[in-house]
Amino acid sequence: MALSSGVGPAAGTSLREDAGAEPPGRLPKQLSTRQPKRLPKHLGRLARGAASRSSRVGLFVYALTLGGLLGLASADYATSGGYPFGGTAIGSWTAWPRAGSLDSDPYARAVNARRSDIPLAVGEGMLLTAASDDDGRTLDAACSYRLAGVTPPARAWTLTVTGRGALAPGQEPVRTGFTSTEILRETDGRFAILLSPEVQPGNWLPMPRPRGPVRLALRLYDTPVAASVGSLDRDTLPVIERTGCGS
Repeated sequence: MALSSGVGPAAGTSLREDAGAEPPGRLPKQLSTRQPKRLPKHLGRLARGAASRSSRVGLFVYALTLGGLLGLASADYATSGGYPFGGTAIGSWTAWPRAGSLDSDPYARAVNARRSDIPLAVGEGMLLTAASDDDGRTLDAACSYRLAGVTPPARAWTLTVTGRGALAPGQEPVRTGFTSTEILRETDGRFAILLSPEVQPGNWLPMPRPRGPVRLALRLYDTPVAASVGSLDRDTLPVIERTGCGS
């Protein structure tokens, strides 16, 4: 009896412990049902808002940079040639009566500043430019032209060749223009200037480079037409005629 009473409780206790134990190879219940931790909802909203704001800031910086580059490129192009606005066309020539006035447009002032030019004021004279011949073809440095006729009445005038691009490398220009005091004239007062890349007899004006567009600038000093550009007539300006073009 003593033996059976001693064995009974020990055996019962062993059975209860075995019944509550997990089978071999299986994780405890509290470990198998555990889920990964998630961020609180307000932290998730903050993260998404920060990402959205960063995307908008990046897009704004990109648009601002692109707009600045395009603006600089367009300003460089507009001020590297002639005046873009304010001209009066007279055949193949264009008169610029207000290029040197106090109320000239910002582009004209920018062109003058970039060229380091001192433009003619309204009472001092008149500037006329030509970028094409009388047939409407762009003046090309690879071609030859004949400028003939007369100029409007003026105390003095100059005719120069300009345009986009640098001068020919390693070649100093022989001449860049003529003045009214040195031009060779006919007996009736008319003159002819030969604009060509090759040497020509008489009033030869060489091209500044082998090829590319060029522009002529005629400046009239102390002229009555400065008061009114409407008094200018096509017959009072030199004719621009193409005489040949290189291959």
